[in-house]
Amino acid sequence: MNTKRNIYKDTEHPFAQFIRIIGKGKNGARSLSYEEAYQAFSMILNNQVLDVQLGAFLMLLRVKEESVDELAGFVQATRDQLNFKALEVDLDWSSYAGKRKHYPWFILSALTLAKQGYKIVMHGASGHTMNRVYTEQVLTYLGYPICQNDVEVEQQLEERHFAYLPLEVISPILSELIGLRNVMGLRSPIHTLARLINPFNAKATLQAIFHPAYRSSHQQSAYRLGYKNSAVIKGEGGEFERNPDAKTLICGIKDGELYEHELPKLTDNRSPIEEELDLSVFKEVWEGKHSHEYGEVAVIETMGIALYTMGECDSYEAAMQKAKEFWDSRLSV
Repeated sequence: MNTKRNIYKDTEHPFAQFIRIIGKGKNGARSLSYEEAYQAFSMILNNQVLDVQLGAFLMLLRVKEESVDELAGFVQATRDQLNFKALEVDLDWSSYAGKRKHYPWFILSALTLAKQGYKIVMHGASGHTMNRVYTEQVLTYLGYPICQNDVEVEQQLEERHFAYLPLEVISPILSELIGLRNVMGLRSPIHTLARLINPFNAKATLQAIFHPAYRSSHQQSAYRLGYKNSAVIKGEGGEFERNPDAKTLICGIKDGELYEHELPKLTDNRSPIEEELDLSVFKEVWEGKHSHEYGEVAVIETMGIALYTMGECDSYEAAMQKAKEFWDSRLSV
């Protein structure tokens, strides 16, 4: 028997109260308050929770679905334990899903914006779901370094206006927890809260979800956290990437005010999925040696949403036009 667990035979573990709150049956359970969520997640981040408790807590939340107060409390607890340098960042871009059916066109949106001088920090985790291509792998292929600390982030922002930071650098514990995807067989709230961390307090944030029901909770949580400019979409494959084959509802925050805006479907038929994600083809599109109708529309539209979110344009129409100009001129910048 685990002796650490056995010492609580006659006294209750301090974390037990939080499991009881969310797990006390259909009629007795409730969501955690913001303060309770903050306290509970602080204990998790400080390794003050037993493995069995952690598994129970995460799966009870997964079944219940985390509330806005819970999500905001978890994120704030994480942010309060960060110790990064204060850096000027225009856009925080979360990337935690990986791509399976289409190339990661959103990466080219971010890199094009960086060429125009916008300072972008992208963060994510790789390998937690099988048969997907992750951002870290793609950036390495394109010749971009993977930062290992805030000094390297600062250097990359200075040199290229773009930096990628793995979740394991932001929080080794969160990285370990997100890796439990293949152990549990389910995603956990970690996949949700990681997207909202905004480690360098960027002026604007982008988050994508796969399940539409999470759009509002991301938007409301960003608002609860005090983020002034933010956009949440149901992105292609779960990444922040506009899918031209579908309407895109943006749940955003503009100068501290909540809003919703729907972009229309742009294609008549569903575009064919890639037989394989050959990164040499992807790189050739970036270098202007190859064209890709679906991909280039996805790049421009995704970039347009980012420009509007950053407050660079007064309308989505103007943002899309500016995005097209940026894409067309990328090779000469």
